[in-house]
Amino acid sequence: MNDDLTKKIKALKNKMPDRSYEVGYGKPPAATRFTKGRSGNPNGRPKGSKNQMPAMNEERLGDIIMQEAYRPIKVKDGNKEIRIPTAQAIVRSMSINALRGDHRAQKTFTDLVSKKEAKDKKQYDEFLQTMIDYKLKWEDEIDRHKLMGIRPPEPVPHPDHIQIDLATGQVRITGPFTKEEKLMWEKRNKRREAAHEAIKIFEAELKHPKNKKYKKIIEDEIASEKRIIAIISARIPD
Repeated sequence: MNDDLTKKIKALKNKMPDRSYEVGYGKPPAATRFTKGRSGNPNGRPKGSKNQMPAMNEERLGDIIMQEAYRPIKVKDGNKEIRIPTAQAIVRSMSINALRGDHRAQKTFTDLVSKKEAKDKKQYDEFLQTMIDYKLKWEDEIDRHKLMGIRPPEPVPHPDHIQIDLATGQVRITGPFTKEEKLMWEKRNKRREAAHEAIKIFEAELKHPKNKKYKKIIEDEIASEKRIIAIISARIPD
């Protein structure tokens, strides 16, 4: 799991119908929000603070740590020298020591793996639940519109494009996940349809007696359009 999955979870939750205002990062409780025209610091700046240097806070220190953690360094990899992030080099050294029988390294490495797997499972479980909630809520909303004789909404992703296997917990998206992806899908679908039409026209041309050179050109065009169809279909199902 990664930051991309976390973003998708948040995006899906915000797209669900009839969602109330959430409290979280960037969304403080209404009672504690700043009022327009009112200072957030009515008492003013503390005396003597004008020329003071800011302290090394946790956020700045965290940035420095992460810069060092991902600073590339040279390490030996068999007979060659490669560059990898410092953090990766440390974990590699730990795993090597664990393989050599270092009990402390073995425990530390095992704990790291277990924590990472637990975090990934928790994040995926949240993603799965979000997808189930999203699919069910939008299916109900679309059915409600149909019963009222109103044109139903077309959310992205569409609930019909969310395939969930409850036995395995696997989620499969068969359609666009964002509005940008939807535009891209529509554009590629049009190109695929155009390719099919072009093939029909080219194949009709092959039925008439033509010289070999012309026939070869038509056959190459058909092959080219079929390749385009294959490329698009590999990314976007029919």
